[in-house]
Amino acid sequence: MHSRLTECSMFDSYPLPACYDELLTADHQSRFPTVTERLQQLSFSELAQRQHTTEERLRDLGITFAVYGHQDGTEKVWPFDILPRVIGAEEWQTVEQGLKQRIYALNLFIQDIYNEQRVIKEGVVPEEMIRTAATFREQCVGHTPPAGVWTHITGTDLIRHQDGQFYVLEDNLRCPSGVSYVLENREVMKRVLPEVFNGQAVASIEDYPERLLDTLLATAPVGASAPVAVLLTPGVYNSAYFEHSFLAQQMGIELVQGSDLVVMDGYLFMKTTRGLKKVDVVYRRIDDLFMDPRAFRDDSVIGVPGLMEVHRQGRVTLANAPGTGIADDKAIYAYVPAIVKFFTGEDPILPNVPTFICADPVQRQHVLTHLEELVVKPTNEAGGYGIVLGPKASKAELEECRQRIQEDPRNYIAQPMLQLSTVPTICGKNIEPRHVDLRPFILLGGMEMEDIYVLPGGLTRVALVKNSMIVNSSQGGGSKDTWVLF
Repeated sequence: MHSRLTECSMFDSYPLPACYDELLTADHQSRFPTVTERLQQLSFSELAQRQHTTEERLRDLGITFAVYGHQDGTEKVWPFDILPRVIGAEEWQTVEQGLKQRIYALNLFIQDIYNEQRVIKEGVVPEEMIRTAATFREQCVGHTPPAGVWTHITGTDLIRHQDGQFYVLEDNLRCPSGVSYVLENREVMKRVLPEVFNGQAVASIEDYPERLLDTLLATAPVGASAPVAVLLTPGVYNSAYFEHSFLAQQMGIELVQGSDLVVMDGYLFMKTTRGLKKVDVVYRRIDDLFMDPRAFRDDSVIGVPGLMEVHRQGRVTLANAPGTGIADDKAIYAYVPAIVKFFTGEDPILPNVPTFICADPVQRQHVLTHLEELVVKPTNEAGGYGIVLGPKASKAELEECRQRIQEDPRNYIAQPMLQLSTVPTICGKNIEPRHVDLRPFILLGGMEMEDIYVLPGGLTRVALVKNSMIVNSSQGGGSKDTWVLF
């Protein structure tokens, strides 16, 4: 039920864009009256002061992220806007069911790709697309991880188009980051806007660390009666180190680096002041290629020699399992609807964004002909890097993009430029619409659908730069607390 805002509303001058706005309808009615009514009880100057207080609190707490190569230093305070992004219970139920269906199918897909390869034999995914994927790991062929789980933790990026529909933009199944900011955002909101938060029926997220630990331990190797888990980090200079240390602390497990672990007698051990301690589960935040110099890159100094062999023997769980990157290759993404249908017998609940695969000659020609209308993405980049927004690109940028596609077509896909939805955001002395996406986090602790947990809401990333569609923190984006009302 929508309600018209009062005449003195702080949203009176809010310039509604042509796209879908998460809080207000086209005629300035509120989609969530209880939220807007609480917000209207505060003046804009009071909100602005709360925003300033929030930024100071985040700085004092050391809630940061790093941008590699940034001229201002290695760490920046996490950008956060205090106006929440709200999702209704009924709509969230659909999103949750769609995510469970998708992750269930993707886990089966990865298991199949490294074993029977039915999806190739039955023509669901072309063999050439698998064979040429940079994230396919020959070391995983013939392997089944403990409990059959490859995708323990997934961050799936969703966008809402102007038609009001949620679409899956991409799947992140290697080392998805951002959940620590979801948890910290909520704690900050409770303190900074208590009169808005209190009394709202907002789904709780506080038990995520406990659920994450349960997921990890549930997939421990057979025979591990009291399994021990650790979080493996590349170290303090990694862009997500804050999250690594935060999650380890919240779960009550050790935060370790490669030098803290050693393989002996076919098992993995952690070095402690009391001697070696057997490790059963490793929540790894290190890329496949740097995880084990014997199995992957021999120049890696942050991995653990012999770790992959222990994993292949079923004596240690690696979460996520090596090789999961095959399912978040952006070219493989185009086949996920068919993958879902193949493994579940159901149509996807959450649709993909229409995608053109440049490796296909016919589709490539379409992309090259309509380059100025499309968004072109490298298949294995992250963080918003390498993306070319055709409608906003210069002729020189389009020509450079054209040459890159022609030189290495397998490395590119293209999609129509969808209008991301907006959320009211405090911008200087005004409240203005800013584009957002959503990254829910999904935990898989077994091979059945009921073994899947979806964190209510997730990370809403907001493009703080006016008119920008790039929400990544490395590209000037920030975040909001996401409220699922029930």
